[in-house]
Amino acid sequence: MLRSWVVDETRDQRSLRASDADRERVADVLRQAASDGRLSLTELEERIDALYAAKTYADFEPVVRDLPGDIPLPPVVRPPAVRANPAPVVAGRVGGQPGSRSAKVVFSGIQRRGDWVVPSYYYIKAVFGGADLDLREATLETAEVQIDIKAVFGGVNIVVPDDVRVQVDGNGVFGAFNDDASHRRQPGPAAPLVRITGKAVFGGVNVQRKSVGEA
Repeated sequence: MLRSWVVDETRDQRSLRASDADRERVADVLRQAASDGRLSLTELEERIDALYAAKTYADFEPVVRDLPGDIPLPPVVRPPAVRANPAPVVAGRVGGQPGSRSAKVVFSGIQRRGDWVVPSYYYIKAVFGGADLDLREATLETAEVQIDIKAVFGGVNIVVPDDVRVQVDGNGVFGAFNDDASHRRQPGPAAPLVRITGKAVFGGVNVQRKSVGEA
């Protein structure tokens, strides 16, 4: 089947540098192939390694050549649109410049805790690895932030403080988003909002609400 990235300017298009969002689209095809029984776990691991080592669209082709389905050139991932009536800024919780707007964990782990700035759009990818995000002493770049997660055979734990609202919109494929935060001790509408989205494939995302100092 002709891949959808092969267009009239094939040579130029295939030589373009791929982004993390592009790799994630290809990873979705590999995950689906594994869940359909087309790839063994060993093959999936090998192809995930090759995928994240890829630099151009041409490098994707050996990873998916024998698998069905089209792989479109994905649009650039954009930060969430600003609401017409954004939540008002809460002193001490909102403001600052984030050091990084994305994190990728492959066969390893990361922690974000203490004094750090959560970007308005934060992209986390955990493949056979884990990430722990503690927002209790963090500040938010804006009054509404989005944490977008892709967990593949990995896990992400998020702890939020009492003074922010939480909205969890993720879904799982042979995995789960466990939301223990948005249903209890949710502050009022004036509080900053943390939106947690994404997908867990053979993995999990756990969202908890804890006070500062609570274990």
